[in-house]
Amino acid sequence: MKKILIANRGEIAVRVIRACRELSVSPIAVYSECDRTALHVRFADEAYPIGPSAPRESYLRIDRLIDVAKRSGADAVHPGYGFLAENEDFAAAVRDAGLTFIGPTVDAIRTMGSKTAARMAATRAGVPIVPGTEDPIGVDAPDVHIARIAEGLGYPVLVKAVAGGGGKGMRTVTDPADLVSAVRAARSEAGAAFGDAAVYLERRLTRPRHIEVQLLGDAHGTVLPFLERECSIQRRHQKVVEETPSLAVSPALRVAMTSAAAAVARAVGYTNAGTIEFLLDEDSRFYFLEMNTRLQVEHPITEMVTGVDLVRWQIRIARGERLDVDPARLLAPQGHAIECRIYAEDPDNNFLPSPGRILQLRVPAGPGIRDDSGATAGLEVPIFYDPMISKLVAWAEDRQLAVARMRRALGEYLVTGIKTTLPFFTWLLAQPEFNEGRFHTTYLDEVLTARHGKPFVEVTPEVEEIAAIAAALKAALSPSTLASEAPGNGRAAGAHTWRTQARLEGLRHG
Repeated sequence: MKKILIANRGEIAVRVIRACRELSVSPIAVYSECDRTALHVRFADEAYPIGPSAPRESYLRIDRLIDVAKRSGADAVHPGYGFLAENEDFAAAVRDAGLTFIGPTVDAIRTMGSKTAARMAATRAGVPIVPGTEDPIGVDAPDVHIARIAEGLGYPVLVKAVAGGGGKGMRTVTDPADLVSAVRAARSEAGAAFGDAAVYLERRLTRPRHIEVQLLGDAHGTVLPFLERECSIQRRHQKVVEETPSLAVSPALRVAMTSAAAAVARAVGYTNAGTIEFLLDEDSRFYFLEMNTRLQVEHPITEMVTGVDLVRWQIRIARGERLDVDPARLLAPQGHAIECRIYAEDPDNNFLPSPGRILQLRVPAGPGIRDDSGATAGLEVPIFYDPMISKLVAWAEDRQLAVARMRRALGEYLVTGIKTTLPFFTWLLAQPEFNEGRFHTTYLDEVLTARHGKPFVEVTPEVEEIAAIAAALKAALSPSTLASEAPGNGRAAGAHTWRTQARLEGLRHG
């Protein structure tokens, strides 16, 4: 394996490129029109255009990606996450082109990529599942039939897309009168996002935690589970903060959940990286939710507490190598890690996307800090894709210090030119429920609703005073003011110098 085509963009493309470098493999990038100067394009050995900015005309075009793979002489394709990462047709096209797909088999993607089929696989493996329908709801199913199914499950219910993830094609229904419209809306969103409008119903558990287990499987029958990740901090079903290990998982529960995850993976002959997601109720009973047949966004926190490079292992497994990692090491966390997903969104405007040019970018650093990003100063954040610009990770010996390091890192992070979620995370990490680990999957939506649109950045009198001083300094140091103080205008040449210094000292100590 000498060349790998990375069928993705942004920070995950950069992440895979770095793994390729360490394995002496040549990384090949692809880009849409708006990504022509993106960081992943500059980092790669070769880069090829694949079409207009809209995903359906570029990153979702299987034919163009396969064409580039052949023309570039690539041996393998890494899909990253999102776009075509869990698309069985793409994996099959890579295979049929004589290339290696760095991920699971087509059959595994097909089985576990369908939430209903995955639920049946979990049941066969003896793993409990959340009560729900075994098959998708037929497009022609009468409204009365759908209502009967929901009544049998009990409200509240979730309408969920059979394909995809990330909260798309998902609706919560608490009132039976809203069921039919929720099914229609979920179908429409799922069809647009995944090209598959199929949905099913699932009972919604009350105040559960979202716990997931990372897996690696090789082609020689070995499946290794990693310790759990806590992913309960979600906004509208979309994860925003992840951490590992979970405060809610005891050593005994960890053994039970990781064993169940491995059993599901073995039942479908799973290879490469994947993740089993569970819901954990208030009585510490867990239920299989779904499987992600790809690398997860939050994989860095697992790497930080185990020391295992998951992307390197993805490539090594695809080359046919055997997993030779000590299984016990993967279940014994070395410290604690937290990840915040930094989005180009305006948290004070209902988290609406904030596309535009990044004017300044200062990335935090120091002990225990990692920033996975595809952003640079001068980069135009496009409207066409997911607005995540980086994943900020803090690691420390324990959770308390990891949270303190994350707070420090958020304070160091500087992004100008666009709005970001940095102020939101600063607020979130100050909440007592977060610091005490008392949260669940609906916690964040509830506390955000209770804020009633209150700004995350409030201007205090002290800040207003500093802003007034800054404005005065700007006026005083403007070219017209300096010209009036220049020699020949009746003032000493150095007169403005000491005034400026005095103002600066006043600002520093005021």
